[in-house]
Amino acid sequence: MLACMSVEETAVEAKPRRRRAAARFGVILVAVLALLFGVPWATLVWSGNAWPAPVFVLGTLLFVLAAAAFPVLMFRGHGRRDDVSARIADTMLGVVWVLFTWSVLGQVAGLVLALAGVHDPVRSRVATAVVLVISLVLLLWGYAEAMRVSRVREVDVTIPRLGRGLDGLRVVLITDTHYGPIDRSRWSRGVVEVVNSLRPDIVAHTGDIADGEVPQRIGQASPLGDVRAALARVYVTGNHEYMSGAQGWVEYMSSLGWEALHNRHLVVSRGGDSLVVAGVDDRTAAGSGVPGHHTDHEAALAGADPALPVLLLAHQPQQIGGAVAHGIDLQLSGHTHGGQMWPFHYLVRIDQPVLQGLSRHSARTQLYTSRGTGFWGPPFRIFAPSEITLLTLRAG
Repeated sequence: MLACMSVEETAVEAKPRRRRAAARFGVILVAVLALLFGVPWATLVWSGNAWPAPVFVLGTLLFVLAAAAFPVLMFRGHGRRDDVSARIADTMLGVVWVLFTWSVLGQVAGLVLALAGVHDPVRSRVATAVVLVISLVLLLWGYAEAMRVSRVREVDVTIPRLGRGLDGLRVVLITDTHYGPIDRSRWSRGVVEVVNSLRPDIVAHTGDIADGEVPQRIGQASPLGDVRAALARVYVTGNHEYMSGAQGWVEYMSSLGWEALHNRHLVVSRGGDSLVVAGVDDRTAAGSGVPGHHTDHEAALAGADPALPVLLLAHQPQQIGGAVAHGIDLQLSGHTHGGQMWPFHYLVRIDQPVLQGLSRHSARTQLYTSRGTGFWGPPFRIFAPSEITLLTLRAG
């Protein structure tokens, strides 16, 4: 009886907490939408433009409708996997982010013009025109950058413990392909052609294959089965797998002939020397509820010869602490997208120790962070080009 009463009391207490949490979420959502859509509205429509009444009303109505539709489309698109809604919502997010950023800068430009003695409505209309022109150019360019097959970025990495027989080992890194609402099957085939043209010894995919489960994205992901590598094709999960059926992606990549390094390793050898290639699950795995998934460096390295150098795949740069603690020589990561859309870079750096490129984190441990091969959400890349990375390993 007491146990039943305790459960009932807990349930009763939980309801107000859920209501408070929902209320907080609602307030935050409204505040974010008000900023994202309100600042561009103030700059382009209101401000000191003194537009004719029909223009003001039409512009205001457009921003209000967009702000109201955006969360609905985002929920339908990414919550219910409605690809049409997702494409519209993601594009809206990219457009409003660029308008927001440049509207803020436009307000600054307006202040400069005011100090220079330029009066409204000329001052505000000049700022509006500049914001619109720059935003349009960046969006067109950013879309082209996002949709093109990634450029190859070549990087030499010296690993002192690497044996001479492995000097010159070619590791091709792809990551964050994010196959999603926009069908990029042709793009996927193009990426595979570029990867194969690099004659890799090892090809690594460090996660975030897709947004959606295997049956939804199989047409875009299937070209990965045609990737060729002399020694190994290896893959680890990213955080988006844990929203999209992680175990299904692990099994699918294995069916394509890739080694899913689910907290495990393999050893590759050439010229009498060997390299441990290990992988760990993404740091969000433990909280995902997917049985058996969590970051486990000990399991990944179990049985490995400690005298051998180790190449580790881990989706997020933030996982570098575990690599340092376990004496990893080189960690390969993605996740950041290099910021994807300036100035989102600064928000990414709050969460991650590195944005992109090669960095050192201890006397032994280095980290290479890719800007990503695809894109997430908004189909734009602004000042953050995608990449297919060719890492040439050099013996010390």
